Amino acid sequence: MRARGLAGLLALVAVGCPAEQSPFGDDDDAPGDGGGAPDADPAAPDALPPWDGPGADPRVWRPRVIYLTMPDRFASGSAANDAAGHAECHDPANPIRFHGGDLAGLRAHLPYLSELGVGALWTTPLHRQAPRRDGSDQCGYHGYWADLVDPAEPIEAALEPKLGTPAELDALLAELTAADIAPILDVVVNHPARNARIVAQHPDWFHPADTCAELGPSDIYCPLSGLPDFAHERADVATYVTATTIAWLDRYPFAGVRMDTAKHVELDYFADTWLPAARAARPHPFIVAEVFNDGDMSQFARYFDAGFDSVFHFPLRRALVDAVARGGSLDDVAAVMRDTLADLGLDRALMTSTFLDNHDVPRFMTEAGELSDAERVRRYRVALALLFTLPGIPQLYQGDELGLLGAYPDNRRMLPAWAFDPAARDGARDGYLGNPADTFALTRRLIALRGAHPALHAGYYAETWRPNGGANVFSFYRASGDDRVLVVVNGGGGEASVTMRFAANPGITEADRAAWPDGTQLVDRADLGAPAALVVDGGEITVTLPGRTVGIYVAP
Repeated sequence: MRARGLAGLLALVAVGCPAEQSPFGDDDDAPGDGGGAPDADPAAPDALPPWDGPGADPRVWRPRVIYLTMPDRFASGSAANDAAGHAECHDPANPIRFHGGDLAGLRAHLPYLSELGVGALWTTPLHRQAPRRDGSDQCGYHGYWADLVDPAEPIEAALEPKLGTPAELDALLAELTAADIAPILDVVVNHPARNARIVAQHPDWFHPADTCAELGPSDIYCPLSGLPDFAHERADVATYVTATTIAWLDRYPFAGVRMDTAKHVELDYFADTWLPAARAARPHPFIVAEVFNDGDMSQFARYFDAGFDSVFHFPLRRALVDAVARGGSLDDVAAVMRDTLADLGLDRALMTSTFLDNHDVPRFMTEAGELSDAERVRRYRVALALLFTLPGIPQLYQGDELGLLGAYPDNRRMLPAWAFDPAARDGARDGYLGNPADTFALTRRLIALRGAHPALHAGYYAETWRPNGGANVFSFYRASGDDRVLVVVNGGGGEASVTMRFAANPGITEADRAAWPDGTQLVDRADLGAPAALVVDGGEITVTLPGRTVGIYVAP
């Protein structure tokens, strides 16, 4: 779609934009309403019949693994842009200023992402950042302090110059699409930077900090971390904010959007204004909401109801931290999955974005506290195996594939140059658990395993064992069509043995129970210490697992 310019988009937001061809195909059957069998198994994007919405095509997105990167902290491809924009903000020795990563660096290392096997690249916001404020040492290296453009400026002026040029972004997006890695744009509609030009130009466009709690819930009407809070209930504000963000989709062919701080914005604004405008600008983008809340699952259904395709699964992340990183009970994980299916239904559960960490939380194994390196490795392997086998679309954060450790600001470290060299990444490194080469290889293998088995990215879920106060063993079954997988996890430190009822499990369909009759041999595809084979005997499956091990079993 040809860019219209922001001024033109301001006029078009209320009526929508003409549709254009999605980079991942048009549309077909509407998704189901949750429960029962999921929508049809995914196929290669170019083999899919058209998709007819209403949202993103689940057949395209479920098989993908999302990779989150902070461009300034990934890799530098051009030192020429270090002095661009606010020159004083470039300081690699300062953990809260720009370090020199850019779009050219991302483009140069796309083979790294292809080697890993990810199917989508989410970058933190690319928007031009406001200057460093007086008295502050920090600059907006992370991208969340936008200096919003004036409507008279072309959208190309909105790109942060330290990250590169519009031509470099065009080239990156073209190569991502060619590599079948879907680009995801990070968008912020809740706030601009504290010292953004729009704040001085239109102070009446923001909720007053001193009386905001009188307007309604503070999560929505009060500033987040002191950032000016847009008053989206005003028509002029809603039109402006929508236009400044939709302009990116109108100009650049992003296949998806990650909506920052979604819980801090009126849900009606998304349902009535922003989401319709986004889908008019770029048909069927995958739009995932950041709802930073790890409480019960019932809070998330309303975001799907409003039109979002996905939410980040913070409750599952919390359960994995408590049960795996900290060595608690896997009942926590089983309970979250039960609630996810009950509150969202299967189709929506399959579209949630699952993760171990991101740029806003400590690295997963840093949450564990003091442990030996060997124990960190064992627990992290269990966590990775669960991430890639439980329902949902997994999201990795740069460095997860290497076992990077650290809490803020160390969780936002620049990826080292050795990460991109298979030979150089082999061996112990300070700040990384175990051998980064081994972690990379395991992550790559689990991504490939998930991609090869529709059961793991499109299949239904049935619990087959949970601890219930006994041995810390958790097991579940996934199936889609003729593809069937059994996952068994021992989260305890010692050996454990359990016997699971299979033929009598009411959560498994009759056809799937019949497909594994007595005598069926199941072989392990994980190679993480579990027995190499199991046998169905008397309608039951008995397994003995060493501590901190996972088996991913299929019938060959």
